[in-house]
Amino acid sequence: MRQNQSNSGAKHRAGAKARGAAGARAPAHGRAAGPGAAARPSRSPREPSPAALARQAEIAAAPKLGWREAIAATATGLGYELVDVERAQRGLLRVTIDRVPGRTYADGGDSITVEDCEAVTRQLQYALEVEGLDYARLEVSSPGLDRPLRSEADLQRYCGELVAVTLKVPFEGRKAWQGRLGAAGEGGWTLVFKEGKTEQEFGFKFDELREARLVPVVDFKGRKSGAEPVGPAGEAPSAAPGIEGG
Repeated sequence: MRQNQSNSGAKHRAGAKARGAAGARAPAHGRAAGPGAAARPSRSPREPSPAALARQAEIAAAPKLGWREAIAATATGLGYELVDVERAQRGLLRVTIDRVPGRTYADGGDSITVEDCEAVTRQLQYALEVEGLDYARLEVSSPGLDRPLRSEADLQRYCGELVAVTLKVPFEGRKAWQGRLGAAGEGGWTLVFKEGKTEQEFGFKFDELREARLVPVVDFKGRKSGAEPVGPAGEAPSAAPGIEGG
């Protein structure tokens, strides 16, 4: 599911028509000012107060957030997890979000909906404008069946699922492996797979990964495809979209 939104770059501006002076105004309550009357200092009603000017200076001096920081703050503030950020060609900003495990949402489900994407899109439009981060088109979507796993918390969340990993350095001549994810001692992880009729286990550390993704499992009338762990994945999966900062 995707929510696309174009950003014209235009900012709202509050315009005020200048008021023309229609001659001298009579003094308050109709009393004429005497020749020795002192002029009172006045401030235009459109001139910001000292407090407002100080607040504007404070905002201007505040450090601006980068792309990922601004988007993450917005997504988490609305109760979602930021999965990925991609700045693509022609000004496309692609944001992937997910629901937080264990959190209760209005519809009672645990999968991202179109309404979730719409809510994040609206808030991101405002947040990115405030931070001065320009883009041409914004796309907010769910992670999909091949969800990227970006952290050890992600690996822990999807323990027991089929996962495809790509290593930074080849192991036994291969970088791409696929199997059922498991946890090992001392912060390690395993992939359990079969080569022929033999079950094997491949161990790795999180910092050895270039990328990791869930293997899509599609249910057709109760029959699942891709449910049997296999060994080396053959061709390495395509690299995940790069995460860029501001």
